Amino acid sequence: MSSVEYKGTIGILTGGGDVPGLNPAIRAVTIRARREGYRVIGIRRGWAGLVDLARDKEADNSRFVQDLNEEIVNKAGRTGGTFLHSSRTKPSRVKKADVPTHLADRYDGELNDLTPEVLANLEFLGIDYLIPIGGDDTLSYGARLYQEGVKVVAIPKTMDNDVPGTDYCIGFSTCVTRTIEMTNRLRTSAGSHERFLVIEVFGRYAGFTAMLPTMAGAANRCVIPEHEFDIEVLAERLTHDRERNPSRYAVVLVSEGATFKGGTMVFANQEMDAYGHAKLGGIGDLVSVELKRLSPTFNNGRTVNVISQKLGYLVRCGDPDAIDSIAPMAFGNLALDLILSGIHGRLVVLKNGRYDNVPVDVVTSTSKVVDVESFYHRERLRPYYKSFEMKPLFIMTSEG
Repeated sequence: MSSVEYKGTIGILTGGGDVPGLNPAIRAVTIRARREGYRVIGIRRGWAGLVDLARDKEADNSRFVQDLNEEIVNKAGRTGGTFLHSSRTKPSRVKKADVPTHLADRYDGELNDLTPEVLANLEFLGIDYLIPIGGDDTLSYGARLYQEGVKVVAIPKTMDNDVPGTDYCIGFSTCVTRTIEMTNRLRTSAGSHERFLVIEVFGRYAGFTAMLPTMAGAANRCVIPEHEFDIEVLAERLTHDRERNPSRYAVVLVSEGATFKGGTMVFANQEMDAYGHAKLGGIGDLVSVELKRLSPTFNNGRTVNVISQKLGYLVRCGDPDAIDSIAPMAFGNLALDLILSGIHGRLVVLKNGRYDNVPVDVVTSTSKVVDVESFYHRERLRPYYKSFEMKPLFIMTSEG
C-alpha cells in the first residue's frame, strides 16, 4: 500500500468479451483520476478478481489487483483488448468448483452467492468508487453492488451495441468497420467462383452488427435475431441479387442469434456460462447448406455453391478504430466528472449525439434490440433506407 495521501481510491475492471476500446477507457479514467489526486486500482479478470482476492495483507494478490499509473496505461492505451484481462464470472452465481480454496469451507453449494466476499474485498482494498466496464451481464452485477451500497459508475461495452440506455457501446464501431472491411475482401473469392457468400457475425439477441454493415452496402441481405426468417425467401432473394450482379455473387450477413422460421438458436455446445448463456455458433453453416440445397429451385435447376465464413474474434481483436479511441476517452472522463461531483449509481452514455448519464439500473430494467418495424424490411430481409433525418450516428441504435 502506498504512503501517498490520496483523496480516495477508484477501482476499475473489465468484464465479458474483449473489444477494442477498453484500454483507452482505462487510460482515460486513470490519467484523469491520478491528476485529480485519486489512487486507481485495476481489478484483474473482471469480477473474478474480486472473488479470488485473499483478505490478508501478507498475501500476494498481484494476480487479482494492480496499482495503475500514467506510465502503465499510456503504454496500453493505444492497443486493443484489455490489459486488465477479463472473465465471465458472476459473483452471485459461482459454481462449487470455482469457489476459491480459501472460501471452500464456507461455500459448498452447487451455486454460491459470493457477494458478501466481494463487498468485504472492496472494503479491504479501500475502494471508494467502482467503475465496471462491460455489457449488460457485467453491468447487471454492477447494479446489484450499487443496491448493496457500493458507489458504482458504469461504462457500457459490447460489440453487439445492446446495452440499454445508450446509443453507443465501446467496441461497436470497430466491429462494424472490420465487418465491412472483411466482407469486402471476401467478395473477391465469391465473385471469382460466382457463389453465395454467407458471413456469420456476432449478435445474440440484437442484430445491429449485421444491420449496419448491410445498410452501408457490405451485403445484399441480413438475417437478425429479432425476426425469424424463411430460408426459402432468403434463397430466392439472394438468387435474384446474384443474377443482377455482373460478377454473379451475392452476400448475406447472418447474426449468430438468428433463427429459422419455427426454429431455435443454434448452439456450439450446451455448456452454460455464469450468466446462463450457451455458446452460440453454427447458424451460418446451416444457412449455407440450405441455400445450396434450395438454389436449383430459383436458379433454373442449377446449384449455386456457397462460401461460409464466421468472422468471430477477427472483429474484436486488434487496435480500436477512431471512434473506439475517442468515445472510450470521453466515457472515462464522464465517469470522473460524476465521481468528482460525488454522484454514483450512474451509467455514462452517448445519447442523440451527446454524452450524458442515466441510472445504472437501466441495464436490468429493459432490453435493447433492433426496432424491426422502423428499420428492418421483413419481406426483403434488409434494412429500410428511409427517414434518416435527426437519426443518431449509427441510425437505428436509439431507443427513441
